[in-house]
Amino acid sequence: MQRRAFLQLGLNAAGAALLKAAPEVKQASDRILLGPMKVPVTRLAMGTGTHGVGGSSNQTRKLGLGGLADLLEAACDRGVRFWDSADQYGTHPHLRHALRRVPREKVAILTKTRASTAAEMRADLDRFRRELGTDYIDILLLHCMIAADWPERMKPVMEVIAEARERGIVRTHGVSCHSLEALSAAAADPWTQVILARINPAGVVMDGPPEKIVPVLRTAKAAGKGIIGMKIFGVGRLRSRADECLRYALTLDCVDCFTIGVESRQELEDLVARIGRAGAAG
Repeated sequence: MQRRAFLQLGLNAAGAALLKAAPEVKQASDRILLGPMKVPVTRLAMGTGTHGVGGSSNQTRKLGLGGLADLLEAACDRGVRFWDSADQYGTHPHLRHALRRVPREKVAILTKTRASTAAEMRADLDRFRRELGTDYIDILLLHCMIAADWPERMKPVMEVIAEARERGIVRTHGVSCHSLEALSAAAADPWTQVILARINPAGVVMDGPPEKIVPVLRTAKAAGKGIIGMKIFGVGRLRSRADECLRYALTLDCVDCFTIGVESRQELEDLVARIGRAGAAG
């Protein structure tokens, strides 16, 4: 009996070691606590702004109000509960339509502002919440910062957003960057809690080659900031290398989650499956 118990103990220990050594399988639906405010999001965000400009995007043009709302609801059913929008995309009403069927507390909403003054920002906060049909915004970003001195230029806007966070209107805030200079400034800026950064293995439609971008993102991550990747497929130019791009994003230690524009349920199902395979391989 003693020998049998000893052997069983050894087998149990070996099994536990194997389980411990098993690699993590990353999924699109994984729950991530983003940045210093620990806002819960999923690893994949549903991008709604493919070629988004002037208040419309591929999603709004192709799917319309009901079609995009249906797609967002379908994503929630698959466990993907992070919606990426912007005033520039014109998708706030579409998210509001989806919220008629999806409980507000079940989804994280990210949106972006082009406000350049305190008065414009206050107006945007009121308008965005009306358009979205919600009392609060999970993640609010300054949209498309390019200048290296944006933290100084945008200080009045940032103060309004910080006040909104203290009042519970915004849960966390940050910036989307479109130059290496702006990204470097974001990494060093104490107000910035979340950074939306362009990243893919080929450097397509990015702020610089990966070997220059990744160290900046690591600096930001080490400072406690949440990092959301975008342009994972290089605005579609890397679709033929989708698996490679996903493996790259999933293995980066400085990217918490990422947003990808989806335009159909077929694309959604394919993307969720690919992320699962890439997450297992990574």
